[in-house]
Amino acid sequence: MIALVLALSLLSADDAAQDALNAARDLYASAAYEDALAVLNRVPEASRPPEEARAISQYRAFCLLALGRNAEAERAIEAVISREPTYRPANDLSPRVRNAFIDVRRRMLPQIIQTRYAQAKDAFDRKDFDNAAAGFTQVLEVMNDPDAAAAVNQPGMADLKMLAGGFRDLAVKAAAPPPLPVSVTPVPAPPPAPATPPPAPKTYTASDTEVVPPLVIKQDLPPFPGQLRVGRMGAIEVLIDETGAVDFAIMRQPITTAYDNLAIAAAKMWRYRPATINGTPVRYKKVVQVTIKANLR
Repeated sequence: MIALVLALSLLSADDAAQDALNAARDLYASAAYEDALAVLNRVPEASRPPEEARAISQYRAFCLLALGRNAEAERAIEAVISREPTYRPANDLSPRVRNAFIDVRRRMLPQIIQTRYAQAKDAFDRKDFDNAAAGFTQVLEVMNDPDAAAAVNQPGMADLKMLAGGFRDLAVKAAAPPPLPVSVTPVPAPPPAPATPPPAPKTYTASDTEVVPPLVIKQDLPPFPGQLRVGRMGAIEVLIDETGAVDFAIMRQPITTAYDNLAIAAAKMWRYRPATINGTPVRYKKVVQVTIKANLR
């Protein structure tokens, strides 16, 4: 083990990182889990490319599970799933390892879906259609994952899937390059290029000082289904269209999976007097704070 560390210290940072990862794989395969962890802990994940950083977290999780250090293993698995939500361990790994990843994925995927959808929608609103198309595609891929099936079947998630598909198609069309010019000897003029999709209407926020914010007509929340020892804080982001209806709603700060689904369903029924600029209704994005008080009796 000492000889391995000395050898790694003589290599460049990239070579040392790759050799350390290869060494950790070999040590894990030979059941030297503590030694494999020691090698992995010498490689800073933050400085490595995404695929290599994921592999480091993956093998760290494998070793920790083998050593029975389940809490640390769960944090390592969370790092893997955060970087690559679609990652699933190979079938040749033990059922214990695969079940550990499945449990963490089922817990994390609902929030990852909502977060990645919000990021893709922000890219779409900025007219960054390439990143928006990639983001909505990943949202749909994760929503089709078997480990996300229970969450996707909850109220409100079907609407999110439909929105992601629609925005993905719009982003793909908007990002498509124009047709190449036809180089020929004098002939009639080429046909006109396809019409460009109209730009998405601008969405305003509280940072736009020229906007008169929307006024609440209906903005009620369901009661919390159960008991709480300690109160909780959450936040719902809604997009209010030009009619005052809620176009879409998403949990910016989740509370619990069950209550989040109820809150999102309620938020889609909220109504407002729309935001305006010089008397003209406009789309407006706002964040509504949610406070759940302790109710343990």
